Amino acid sequence: MTILVIGGTGKTGRRVTAALDAIGVANRPVSRRSAIRFDWADESTWGPALDGVTAVYLVPLGTTLDDAEVAAFVPRAVAAGVRRIVALSARGISPEDGRERAVRESGVDWTILRPTWFSQNFSEDYFLGEVLAGELVLPPGGDGAHPFIDAQDIADVAVAALTQDGHAGVTYELSGPEALTFGEVLARIGDVSGRSIRVVDVPPADYTELLVQGGFDQEYAEVLTMSLTAMRDGHDAALSDGVPSVLGHDGRLFGDYVKEAAGAWA
Repeated sequence: MTILVIGGTGKTGRRVTAALDAIGVANRPVSRRSAIRFDWADESTWGPALDGVTAVYLVPLGTTLDDAEVAAFVPRAVAAGVRRIVALSARGISPEDGRERAVRESGVDWTILRPTWFSQNFSEDYFLGEVLAGELVLPPGGDGAHPFIDAQDIADVAVAALTQDGHAGVTYELSGPEALTFGEVLARIGDVSGRSIRVVDVPPADYTELLVQGGFDQEYAEVLTMSLTAMRDGHDAALSDGVPSVLGHDGRLFGDYVKEAAGAWA
């Protein structure tokens, strides 16, 4: 078995690669800057990346909802000899969404992972710059909580699905073991970093525009704005059982994550 890890330098991809290395499973982490390049926007890079692989950890492009690339890539992967696909999706995505539909209809073993927002969004990208600046900009809402998930737990579930039997045809809803408000999250980051961080509300349209300026396409920016608004209004606090059902134990607590990530906010 050789596993292609798309997004091999990303939050989950590099952890999947490390976990596969630890158990001695051959893998090929790829990105736009890897020795064997992979670029969703350049189909000429797909063939070399797929050469000789039998399974794929599939991470779609993270700034758009246009899944035409995934729909085109999956049959190419199957034709190249891939027999197992584990696809990273997201909570709230419909089975009829383009990325999920292409994987489900691939004709090979598939597993779909639907995680909540990552804890690492506060330390590796997305929210990091604002945390360092002391002001987390969000669309307005209430004091709702969300079960942020550690990227390591996503990676561990992905590796289990990639290397073990019993996960084919299953969609796993993944979350952290506790739901926290943004205020609680920022307080815990403040405890380990010594920083004072506050939430700044901006109108939804302004928040969407900030995301577009940051590289997201308009449609995806609008979806993220709606997701954060719903989260803050308390509509996304439910815990999911995917992590313990696969790994046999609860996921990592947010407090453990902030201790490990403290250097990011130094």
